[in-house]
Amino acid sequence: MQLRAEALDGHLAKPLSPLYVITSDEHLLALEAADRIRRAARVQGYTEREVLTVERSFKWGELLAANQALSLFGDKKLIELRIPTGKPGKDGGAALQSYVKDLGPDNLTLITLPKLDWQTAKAAWVGALQQAAVYIEIPNVERAQLPNWIALRLAAQEQSAERASLDFIADRVEGNLLAAHQEIQKLGLLHPPGKLSHEQVQDAVLNVARYDVFKLSEAMLAGDPARLVRMLEGLKGEGEALPLVLWAVSEELRTLLKLKAGMAQGRPLSALLKEHRIWGPRERMMEPALRRLSQGALEAALQQAAQVDKMVKGLRARAFAGDAWDAMLQLALKVAKGQT
Repeated sequence: MQLRAEALDGHLAKPLSPLYVITSDEHLLALEAADRIRRAARVQGYTEREVLTVERSFKWGELLAANQALSLFGDKKLIELRIPTGKPGKDGGAALQSYVKDLGPDNLTLITLPKLDWQTAKAAWVGALQQAAVYIEIPNVERAQLPNWIALRLAAQEQSAERASLDFIADRVEGNLLAAHQEIQKLGLLHPPGKLSHEQVQDAVLNVARYDVFKLSEAMLAGDPARLVRMLEGLKGEGEALPLVLWAVSEELRTLLKLKAGMAQGRPLSALLKEHRIWGPRERMMEPALRRLSQGALEAALQQAAQVDKMVKGLRARAFAGDAWDAMLQLALKVAKGQT
């Protein structure tokens, strides 16, 4: 069953389906949709939660075991399967097709994927998910749509702004919805409900911290270790949330891997950059970064990012304990220097 994201709230007011799939490159919108499903699951009695992330060492038997395992307390369970690359491989595709044929009666499964390329979208496992799941494909918010999207978000917090102000915000965030979301929230904190003047919008958007998490990504892409160290130390000193820093770096790594894959298929980089909505300073930095970093180096960096994520969450074993900020710095420096 295909479901538009706008119809999700109405759907969740009813008894939940056993399987949901969210696919999108708009990470903010995908996260919000997943959060709504999680909240509805809690309301409807799914009190346990198990999260599985498909990494290189992932064993697909873990998914089948999670589905078959009985709760110690007889509670219903939410199983989340995250496939960051969107490519489960041959074994994963077979496991997913088998999984959807035998969904546990007391389980709700939520699978999250990036936007699938045209070739992957034709795979048998994708067809099986589309047939068995409530399948939510969230399209990209294009640059031309962004001012209206910002206007709707402002309206949700009882604020409005003239078109010039909406365009100003859209230009500043360069198509990044998470950055736009942060600016909108900032306006809600700084000003009461009502119409915002252009001066209020400009002052709020331009009044940013000295160190910017997205500028950190630019320093990493540009291969500038000295600036990278200054940026990361500054973010730490200003109290920036490390999960946001890790998210920004991980997203750049995933983007670089997607570009590598496209180029390996013979597609021109210019077309790939347009497809992935990369423009501005990042566009000029991508080609040097792709020359500097091999596919193996990028895959290793993503694995290291997963380990940093575990450190942030306190999930690393005591033998591997360490400072998560230092681990973040070592990861970013490897990418900046092109090390494997």
